[in-house]
Amino acid sequence: MATIAPPAPATTAFPKNDVMKALIDELLEVARTEAQLRGIPFPQDQGGALTMSVPLDSLSVVDTLCVVEPFVGFELRESLVCTGGYNSINEALGHLMPRIERAWVKKKLKGAKP
Repeated sequence: MATIAPPAPATTAFPKNDVMKALIDELLEVARTEAQLRGIPFPQDQGGALTMSVPLDSLSVVDTLCVVEPFVGFELRESLVCTGGYNSINEALGHLMPRIERAWVKKKLKGAKP
């Protein structure tokens, strides 16, 4: 009689869409606030807001990482954020998303070891 092995644990993929949406939503608020403080007109459409040139302070961006943590399942390090901040939301996303994913993969691999 053959023994049936229990199913292997499901491999969970990096929650890219959830992380991206959470970051965009939070960075839009940071950019909107910065634009208002500096008297910069803020675009009504999301595409324009993502590409507009508005300084995003690194400390404000570090604060946005907390909205991602529930999706990745651990606390993200401040060092993921570029010192000095970013000049647009797209610049921040382009820098942060790969770093967040690498941190997630590293954490998952570390957790998978016996």
